[in-house]
Amino acid sequence: VQLQASGGGLVQAGGSLRLSCAASGRTFSSYVMGWFRQAPGKEREFVAAIRWSDGSRDYAESVKVRFTISRDNTKPMVYLQMNSLKPEDTAVYYCAATTSWGVRRSGEYNYWGQGTQVTVSS
Repeated sequence: VQLQASGGGLVQAGGSLRLSCAASGRTFSSYVMGWFRQAPGKEREFVAAIRWSDGSRDYAESVKVRFTISRDNTKPMVYLQMNSLKPEDTAVYYCAATTSWGVRRSGEYNYWGQGTQVTVSS
């Protein structure tokens, strides 16, 4: 499985960004795709996940109203639409894959893409 994240950048507080994750290497119908982030000096934390088979979604409380995870089965791609961004959202964002639904620990995810930097200025 290969995952490649893109779409990060510098944005002002209140702005929006959309991250993309290109997935390849196998069929993903049995996978859960997730987004994590890691700020300097902090542990990697769960942001959102989507179950490929039926589109079920899971969000961290800190992003629940502002971020939306989605997938495009035809490509296949996973997206993270981030609205109303805050300086505390600044981090390197990673996409990842697992076969387990409902897990939020990074150790439960088997495959990782490289990160993409998101910086939110105040």
